[in-house]
Amino acid sequence: MNRRPPRPQRAIAYWRYLAVAGGLVALPVLALWQTASLQVQEQAERGARFLQDRGEALAQRSLAIPAYRGLITDRRGEPLAVSTSVVTLWADPRTLPADAERLAPLARLLGVPVRDLLERRERNAEREFMFLARQWTPADAAKVLALNIPGVNSREEFKRYYPAGEVTAQLIGFTNVDDHGQEGIELAYDHWLAGAPGERRVVRDRKGQVIKDIELVRSEKPGNDLALSIDLRLQYLAYRELRAALETHRAAAGCVVMLSARTGEVLALVNQPSFNPNDRGRIDNGALRNRALTDQIEPGSTMKPFTMVAALESGRYRPDTPIDTAPGWIHVGRKTYRDHHNYGLLDLTGVLAKSSQVGTTKVSMTLEPERIRDVFDRVGLGQPPGTGFPGENAGSVPSKRKWALSEHAALAFGYGMTATPLQLAAAYSVLANRGVRQPVTLLRRDGAIPTEQRQQVIAPAIADQVRTMLKAVVENGTATRAAIPVYAAAGKTGTSHKVGVGGYQANRYLSLFVGMAPADDPELITVVVVDDPRAGGYFGGLVAAPVFAAVTSGALRLFAVTPPQAPQRIATDASAVEGVGGGEPAPGGAG
Repeated sequence: MNRRPPRPQRAIAYWRYLAVAGGLVALPVLALWQTASLQVQEQAERGARFLQDRGEALAQRSLAIPAYRGLITDRRGEPLAVSTSVVTLWADPRTLPADAERLAPLARLLGVPVRDLLERRERNAEREFMFLARQWTPADAAKVLALNIPGVNSREEFKRYYPAGEVTAQLIGFTNVDDHGQEGIELAYDHWLAGAPGERRVVRDRKGQVIKDIELVRSEKPGNDLALSIDLRLQYLAYRELRAALETHRAAAGCVVMLSARTGEVLALVNQPSFNPNDRGRIDNGALRNRALTDQIEPGSTMKPFTMVAALESGRYRPDTPIDTAPGWIHVGRKTYRDHHNYGLLDLTGVLAKSSQVGTTKVSMTLEPERIRDVFDRVGLGQPPGTGFPGENAGSVPSKRKWALSEHAALAFGYGMTATPLQLAAAYSVLANRGVRQPVTLLRRDGAIPTEQRQQVIAPAIADQVRTMLKAVVENGTATRAAIPVYAAAGKTGTSHKVGVGGYQANRYLSLFVGMAPADDPELITVVVVDDPRAGGYFGGLVAAPVFAAVTSGALRLFAVTPPQAPQRIATDASAVEGVGGGEPAPGGAG
């Protein structure tokens, strides 16, 4: 007998059937829905990524990476010009707030009225960039950035700092706010010192802040270092002594040049008045001149040794040839040349020692003017020294088909021509090097001077004779105040009238001294020029010679140059060195 299953069991089986059937129908639907969802989601993510990339692309900027400017040092590696990290603040006017209240803290830190800041924003409203401040210290710039004002940004730059300040100001020069050389060595060697900036791609946010580095496009290239020939120790010494002399004699200006006789390197070069290159807001244009390289001066009696070279080369004269200078004056054309005293009978050495205008004139009138001029030309006068310094002057030496008598005589004692103090140092180095002329340089020499750059322009015997004659100038002539303890010195004084608009100016002079030491085998050539001393004395032997003695004496001790004779007591400090032999100089008009 067949029995039906109980009803509850049938009901369970039926619902199982429905569930299985529903699952079979739902699975494809779910699969389709999942697939569709994934596609929609992928498209959404892809769209988001596209928008993000597009936004980043629009926010990408190229940023310059500043390059470190090369170091300038003295010959011993002491820094003369270094670059320090600074911050430049700038703003995007489009995002910079336009209300005074929000800009007030920024204006206060910048030190400008809010009104001015708003006006600048308005003028640059269509631009993406405007400067707020240049060359700030990182600490000060951080205070501005901490305000979190939209549109305010910063970038790193470099600023030049000059450790020696005014002592090397005219020589080193300075750079502008963009770190390009403007004066002096900074200008002359700008391409060598300047580096090449790098570049990187970044993403900025709405406030202009860098939020992501994209890539380094190009690395920065630092500038090259430059070693000068000067010794900073001598530079300080020369600067101190020159400044003291200008104060003592109430002079307007001056300069000192010291040259290595053996290498032609400039060991010291100072000028007064000077300026502080680290405070460019108060630079006097008159103080910018590097007088030692750019000023043309009439060298006066400092040219007489080269007239003596011409006399000795003529074969008509020897150092002991007698010259009658009585009665102490001489007429040449319409000119009258006078000595300070009636020296009577002098030999050629005595004419140079006493700086006799009469004796020099008598000698020169027996020589052709072109013979004297030729000597000037051979020692480099009237030609640029070739240092590469901006504004370097060549001076001038006249060349005439027909010379007037007064022109002939004036040339013999340094009138009617011009030279720079550096040219004078270079000319005297020929006498120091036994007649050999060699180039001068402002850069440190790391090797010997090439043979082809050394020229024998004066016979060694004649150069030696003139150098010996110059010893007499210091021992018993117009430059007794140039004498140096222990070391023998040689040199020549010069005193020339200043030239003004109307010609030579009465009672206004240039006081000069050019000397070398040790006299018998010179190591150093020193030129001192004092412009317009007003304290009474103005002769080169009185004003300029003591500066030579102090500076050169200190340099010889610093370089440990062996004295040629038995040592005597040597002052231990350059400040203790006084000009000795205080006899009254007798320059005669230009001595």
